[in-house]
Amino acid sequence: MIYGVGIDLVKIERMKEVVEKWGQRFLERVFTENEISYCYEKKNPYFSLSVRFAAKEALIKAIGSAVPVSLTDIEVINVDSGKPFLKINGRIKDFFKEKSISKAHLSLSHEHEYGVACVVLEEGDR
Repeated sequence: MIYGVGIDLVKIERMKEVVEKWGQRFLERVFTENEISYCYEKKNPYFSLSVRFAAKEALIKAIGSAVPVSLTDIEVINVDSGKPFLKINGRIKDFFKEKSISKAHLSLSHEHEYGVACVVLEEGDR
């Protein structure tokens, strides 16, 4: 059964402006080391940073305001096939166990100006 759905849209130019203004301080508050490394291996890191930020926001929307969240407790990784996957830690991981959330589906996309992410959470047997 579906527990929650979240979607978020990020303007890529806005992400670039924020990173240029706040630099490493911003990156480390929002992204894990692995995410930062992955994004900066790309020709344009702002596309990847934007969709990862959108994924974190979409997950937060999917769970509602039931738990305080640290954005670095949410990590977007790509499996070998390239499919994005949400790795969760901290309070969110505990929340998933408490609510029997067994799966988090993630879809990411970006095109010119915007990055978008959609998260669908399933509850049930693991």
